[in-house]
Amino acid sequence: MNISVEGARVVITGATGIVGRRLTLSFAREGADLYLIGRDDTTDLVDEARKAGAKEATYASVDLSDFNQIVELFAAIERHWGGVDVLINNAGLYPLNPLLSMTVDDWDDVMAVNLRAPFMMTREAAKLMIRTRLSGSIINITSGAALRAKVGHGHYSTSKAGLEMLTKSFALELAPFNIRVNAVAPGFAPGSEDSHLPDNYVQKMAETIPLGRVSGEMDAPAAVLFLVSPYAAFITGATITVDGGRIAGILSRDDRERMLSMFASGED
Repeated sequence: MNISVEGARVVITGATGIVGRRLTLSFAREGADLYLIGRDDTTDLVDEARKAGAKEATYASVDLSDFNQIVELFAAIERHWGGVDVLINNAGLYPLNPLLSMTVDDWDDVMAVNLRAPFMMTREAAKLMIRTRLSGSIINITSGAALRAKVGHGHYSTSKAGLEMLTKSFALELAPFNIRVNAVAPGFAPGSEDSHLPDNYVQKMAETIPLGRVSGEMDAPAAVLFLVSPYAAFITGATITVDGGRIAGILSRDDRERMLSMFASGED
């Protein structure tokens, strides 16, 4: 199935992180025009995107916790492009803060980027789409943490659970304008600048995933590309989980070997 977004005007937040970079390069290879948002002052991502196939790529450093900067961003996008076709709310914070040591500022920082920013970005993008009489697609990058709690990440899990409800709520409100709002929950993808996970930890995590590996370069981007394509024209308010089956349950090494041995031995 060929899914083309050639010429689509795509805004991606958190573009310099591991998932954001994968999204950027995947859309670049499909010939999309890209407006990349990050927190760094400079990045080599624009050059990478152009080499990958993007006809146009622009980068802006934006503090997503600042509403005024988001308003200014969309004013710049409107001047630059005249409109926007796709918004991907990918930026997110994932700090470790157990409850008894978590400060109010710790909580507010995560909520500002992970939940309030997607609300503000979605609102401004939708206004621009409606004003220019364009249909559009908005994708929120959420997480299995929305459904599964983890010690030290209560604020993160809460923000992602909220983001899934935001997806459903705004899908309803924007449906009359033919603007679709969906979410993708990527699986475990080691390698971000903030994680620095040891190889043995990554291997142990991979062994608990039913499909036996961590998230690859194209796994989450393929789901996003599908959702913004005409093939998903009747899908809104949905979350696609791309985690190798981990949200369904953990498959231990013993369970895996037992299943394989049962098949090999011909047991019913």
